[in-house]
Amino acid sequence: MGRKMEWAAREKHMGGIPRKIVFLAVGSFAKAVTSLLNTSSIHNAETLIRLVRSRPPGIPLLTVSNHMSTLDDPLLWGFKGFPSLDAKLARWVLAAEDICFKNFLLTYFFRLGKCIPITRGAGIYQEHMNEALECLNNGAWLHTFPEGKVSQEDAPIRRLKWGTASLIVRAHVTPIVLPIVHCGLEEVMPEKFFPDRRPPFPLCNKNIKIIIGEPLEFDIPRMRQTAISISRDLSCTYRGWPIISPYGLDEAAQRCLYSAISEQIQTAMEGLRNAGKSFLK
Repeated sequence: MGRKMEWAAREKHMGGIPRKIVFLAVGSFAKAVTSLLNTSSIHNAETLIRLVRSRPPGIPLLTVSNHMSTLDDPLLWGFKGFPSLDAKLARWVLAAEDICFKNFLLTYFFRLGKCIPITRGAGIYQEHMNEALECLNNGAWLHTFPEGKVSQEDAPIRRLKWGTASLIVRAHVTPIVLPIVHCGLEEVMPEKFFPDRRPPFPLCNKNIKIIIGEPLEFDIPRMRQTAISISRDLSCTYRGWPIISPYGLDEAAQRCLYSAISEQIQTAMEGLRNAGKSFLK
């Protein structure tokens, strides 16, 4: 399907009109569900809005969140005051290939919606991760769900997949990394509304809570050197990852570095999850 229809994801495809139509429709849907049909409470919304609207030119934004339902994106961006109808400001997002890209029409729709297909289990160096990296290198906003799959349990943040960390390391400019934790969307779109089936439409009269953190600081040069030092004493099963130039990061060093970054993000997200219980009662 032509590298999963990358041409449909281009800003100038048909003058950008199909993309604008998709974001008007999907953004309106998100506003209706999140702000009208349900009750939403947002902590620190101004930080996200400021970074989406007016961060320094050329500086990428990488938001990360837990994954409570198949409708987290776009409903996360449907709260009052957020520019969810603006296709130019909208996020790029990593989306599951087996759900969002099953046929021609779905692929075209999600491509217009700035979604990048990711094959679960195919590793951090799969083909379309380079497309996500290109978004960051262009100074764009990218959203990821680093837990890797939906979980509707009220439980601690799970161990994060390393794909997000690899993007942070490989980006030409270290992105602003903003953690987000939310709850309530698992009630809007429960996985087992029917026996093992979701409802056909989002449910109403639920409470959605979104806790937005502060940007995380990553001293990548220092973390890189630490990873290289630690990795010299480690033995691991190699998967044939490429060496990251010009820093000479072999696979063992990459594993140490990605693990350290992922743990920092996971800790920040878990802190938000616990703080959220008192922020938004």
